[in-house]
Amino acid sequence: MLTVTLEQKGPIPLNVQLSCTPGELLALVGPSGSGKTSVLRAIAGLLKVASGEISLDSEVWLDTADAINVAAEVRPIGMVFQHYALFPHLSALDNVKLALPRNEAPASALQLLADMKLDGLASRRPHELSGGQRQRVALARALARRPKLLLLDEAFSAVDQPTRHALYDELIKLRETVHLPIVMVTHDLREARMLADRMCILERGETLQDGTPERVLSRPRNARVAALVGLRDIHAGVFFKAVDGSPNGRLRWGDATAGVELRTMDKGRLDDGAVVRWVIAGEHVQLTTALPISSTGNTLRCVVKRVRQLGEITTIECALCMPPHALMHLELTTRQVRAWQLVIGSDVFVQLEPSGIHIMPVRTQNA
Repeated sequence: MLTVTLEQKGPIPLNVQLSCTPGELLALVGPSGSGKTSVLRAIAGLLKVASGEISLDSEVWLDTADAINVAAEVRPIGMVFQHYALFPHLSALDNVKLALPRNEAPASALQLLADMKLDGLASRRPHELSGGQRQRVALARALARRPKLLLLDEAFSAVDQPTRHALYDELIKLRETVHLPIVMVTHDLREARMLADRMCILERGETLQDGTPERVLSRPRNARVAALVGLRDIHAGVFFKAVDGSPNGRLRWGDATAGVELRTMDKGRLDDGAVVRWVIAGEHVQLTTALPISSTGNTLRCVVKRVRQLGEITTIECALCMPPHALMHLELTTRQVRAWQLVIGSDVFVQLEPSGIHIMPVRTQNA
């Protein structure tokens, strides 16, 4: 298992803790300047850090307390960069051959190219290959080192969308045959959700949350994480504890004086009357055009304010018909929107599943 702890105040601030087990893909996600690539470079031995520990199973690559810092070229790592980093004067085959261990037969390079569906392009130089083909060569070269860890630095962002999806398929197939820890840097949340087993959210060089994509996206640790993972609707509210031993608390969607009362779960972690922020993932929201006959509660009337079609998916922006008149953004299939004839001004009803409401405390300056 890969374990990483990095700490320094500058010039690149870092306060990172992460781990990745064999066969697992960990995605480092965050805005530009969040430290994602710096973490990857530190793992690879390409960035010196003030304090930290990096180990893979029993091998210690970095331990600043004991003055251990294994050189980058000695660490058994395969790394794929955003812009390929291939030698332009060498053929695809020779680029891969350079990475082979000394005692390995050159034929292994041909096999790696064949595995990447490049067996007929071995003699071509990088400028004679498409972007997707160059990235496959880069991946074959990374695997030629027989690495114990694979690092992907925005490896798919420089190619067009169809090629990117083809590379996703290659990575998925690769994971079926190569049992390595894989750490991937990406700014694309859809990419992370599609490929990763776990996500680590970074901002300003600090780990904010680590967990499965489903958990991070549906239960962010705080409002900042919610914003970083693309949750547009971060609502204000006041939480009231359950009474008489009931597991259900109340959430006033609004403020201390007015708002919509919602049923939610009381996990015993918040004080009665606590000011909170809350989110709810789309899979816990149901939209209908008529008031449901039966309901588990939290059914609210809204009016459509905006309809934005994006191919097969249409985003609906709707507003509550009662205070706090907050906006919600929902995604439906374009076919469903047409079937319901949803337009600006249409009345709709949304049902919010109580167990899907995720409440986040608001920290005060004295907390």
